[in-house]
Amino acid sequence: MLAIGRALVTQPSLLMLDEPSLGLAPFLVAEIFGILQKINKEEGMSVLLVEQNALAALEIVSEGYLIENGRVVMNGTAEALKSNSDIQEFYLGGGEGTDFHNVKHYSRRKRWLN
Repeated sequence: MLAIGRALVTQPSLLMLDEPSLGLAPFLVAEIFGILQKINKEEGMSVLLVEQNALAALEIVSEGYLIENGRVVMNGTAEALKSNSDIQEFYLGGGEGTDFHNVKHYSRRKRWLN
């Protein structure tokens, strides 16, 4: 929170954040993401968010990019990404595969990396 506050003092046009939820309790994650969303909407400030918590990130962003091994393999609106079956299965906990590692790598390689 202090780092975000210090960054805002300079009145930037872009706020870049790398894993702001790392190591925080879920209550604090929700609070910080709510503040970021408010800053974006009320102040008109662009926010670039790098986040592994896909569910939390997709709740506050308008556009998203999925990067794997340094390559953008999927992008779109938050709603489009949330409704994508691969995103649901691999990142939002909606998968039904028994061996997560094998299902994840086989399915994605066939769809994304061809």
